Amino acid sequence: MKWRELVHADVPAAVSAVREATDDLLDLSLVPYADDEIVDVMREVEAVRRQLDVVARQLAAEAQGRCLPQRSGSGKLSKFLQETLNLGRGEAAARAAAVDVLADRTDPVSGVVKAPVLVWTAAAQAGGLVSGEHARVIGKIMARIPGSVNADDRELADQQLVGLALHMSPDVLPVLGERILAHLDPDGRRTGDEDRARMRGISLGAQRADGMRPISGLLSPALSAVLDPYLAKAARPGMCNPEDPDSPWVADDRLDAKTVEQAAGRDRRSTAQRTHDAVLALLRPDFGPEKFGAHRGLPVSTIFTMTVTEVERAAGVTTTASGGTISIPEALRLAQNAIPFLAVFDHHGLPLHLGRAKRLASPAQRLALIAAEKGCTRPGCTAPATLTAVHHVQEWAEGGGTDIENLTLACDACHGLVHDGPGGWKTVVLGHDSGYPGRTGWIAPPHQDPSQTPRVNHHHHAPEQVARTLARSRNERRSWLSGERTGDPA
Repeated sequence: MKWRELVHADVPAAVSAVREATDDLLDLSLVPYADDEIVDVMREVEAVRRQLDVVARQLAAEAQGRCLPQRSGSGKLSKFLQETLNLGRGEAAARAAAVDVLADRTDPVSGVVKAPVLVWTAAAQAGGLVSGEHARVIGKIMARIPGSVNADDRELADQQLVGLALHMSPDVLPVLGERILAHLDPDGRRTGDEDRARMRGISLGAQRADGMRPISGLLSPALSAVLDPYLAKAARPGMCNPEDPDSPWVADDRLDAKTVEQAAGRDRRSTAQRTHDAVLALLRPDFGPEKFGAHRGLPVSTIFTMTVTEVERAAGVTTTASGGTISIPEALRLAQNAIPFLAVFDHHGLPLHLGRAKRLASPAQRLALIAAEKGCTRPGCTAPATLTAVHHVQEWAEGGGTDIENLTLACDACHGLVHDGPGGWKTVVLGHDSGYPGRTGWIAPPHQDPSQTPRVNHHHHAPEQVARTLARSRNERRSWLSGERTGDPA
């Protein structure tokens, strides 16, 4: 009989019996037992410990149902457990989180007891088959399943994870959980704004003895969209380096290409250290967003690209200049108090003429290129627009004008590949007879591509490629069906 089915008077007696049995075990000598007997006892004790974790969880759930945290002044269940049981903050929070998904739930109106959210995990732990750590890891994986996944698939995922946990360490489960999540949401499109809002958060751990403090969490697309443009400037090599007295800061008057290049040559920090120092610079009392300045000719700001249809429908996903994605509704909310920049495109999806008779591209031209190209145009390069420079397809020194038709985006590494010497790449504007008229074609050196065929970068235009593939498949199917109906060979 389960402990919760006992009458009230029997619960303290059952707990006393467990306590007495534990005292007896502590007094017994383990020396007379053989090795295999010791291992068997270890496993039995572990199973009992796991079951006692379930008992403790049901007690916590009962306390929550009776509003004991509120009545005691603790407020939240985690705080109540921390104060009542003298637990650490992390352990108390983990136990409170487990109550939400692993404890029986009592309907406040009908009083009917419902099964836990993760019914398979709860049952396995109640049987002593999986540990509390197993249950916590499974709970974290299950929390990432999009809300649009139906209840049957969700329960099947819980069952599969429990089956894996019976024979595997909790450390291995996250890797296997990724495969299950990939099956349920292969392209990430079933994850909605509500799912992302539920998963967002930044956790700060307690300060350690050495003064350092751990941080972990998940950033929402909105926070990423706002933070990425700033980090593209402030976290680049040479910037905001506390170890270099001559390192320029975001609002530094000395901020020019040569100064940053020299500082980058002295910079020995890792990417993580540069990100840390950039965030520290952002939060300095004498600093702020209004002092971000410019990055690659544009104000440090979030740039979205969306079509008129997407704005009218307020649906879908848009990309940012830093290569991230954000839902259209969330992007529109962020843009409510911003100054918009309108980019007009022709029927090929290319920005209209914004040319100027000077060597450097104007901010309007760069914005237009960001909207159209979204990143470096060399085939295979994944650098987003925030890490690119404006490149003249026909070099300025060779008569190329600073017209939008002659401009493209290239990251610093790819930009350096374009030259007339051995191993140099070339860039051309593709003609109307190509599959991508007006786009920038890159020609690899002869030793890489003897055919010298101009190629475009599809990485930043995945939706376009999917649409083209689908259209091609439909046309092939129509041709096949038409041939079948007329008796022509398939």
